[in-house]
Amino acid sequence: MERRLIRIESPDARPGFLGAGHMARQLVGTNFTASDPFIMLMDDVLDKKDFQPAGGPHPHAGFETVSLLLEGEIGDETYKMQPGDFQLMTAGSGVVHTETIDRPMRLRLLQLWMNLPGKNRNALPRVQDLPLAHVPVLDKNGVRIRLYSGSLNGLTAPVRHYVPLIVADIALEAGTTALLDLPASYNTFVYMLKGAITAGADAALLRKEQVGWLDLFEKDGPSTLKVTAKGEDARLVLYAGAPLHEKIVAHGPFIADSADAIPELYHRYRAGRMPHIATVPAEQRILL
Repeated sequence: MERRLIRIESPDARPGFLGAGHMARQLVGTNFTASDPFIMLMDDVLDKKDFQPAGGPHPHAGFETVSLLLEGEIGDETYKMQPGDFQLMTAGSGVVHTETIDRPMRLRLLQLWMNLPGKNRNALPRVQDLPLAHVPVLDKNGVRIRLYSGSLNGLTAPVRHYVPLIVADIALEAGTTALLDLPASYNTFVYMLKGAITAGADAALLRKEQVGWLDLFEKDGPSTLKVTAKGEDARLVLYAGAPLHEKIVAHGPFIADSADAIPELYHRYRAGRMPHIATVPAEQRILL
């Protein structure tokens, strides 16, 4: 089955919460029924000129954060991500983590909120860090695939999942084509970082900073997405995940199965009963 693009979106960048120099582009997050299992995805760009700390410790619960750092440095005292690094943090039952930027820096981060199955909503918090040097790579015929999660075109990443997830950074030289092998039942979208491509069975045109959503098949089985770089070199990030078809309630930094669970999460956080991810046992902090 050959996939096609059914929806193209051009989200605007808006001033973000980190203060001067922060522009945030929301790529996913307006219709969870359509984006399942993806809750939200932000493209955060920070051009920081001063030493005033921005960010800081904050809680999460009920989902996973999936972070791909494109520029800069970010992290806590136990691990700092560098450009090209990937991190999957399972907030699960509740955790605090710190993302503080306290010096002049240009930073660009793609951070996805990924749903957890209801049965794993309160999973033990853990974090998996995959440095660029350990990312599986396929570089052939003008196409380079860096696979951060899941399996794609013969590559398999070491990250463990509660929900099957593919994340790939794909670069194409001008005029080259890639055929990407995807499960037909995975909800899939691509985000353009550079250049332009034609994508899918209808050769839809997708340009820089646009999001393209693929059609979705209910039955399992293989499918193919064809992408071709048009006019110049192109780069895109592909996300594909298995839909859960479960209802969620989102409130601030928390995801729950029902609205009744949200006040208890706030109470536990304010009472100091959510651990900081830097303090969890070593077996819950995994360097891949």
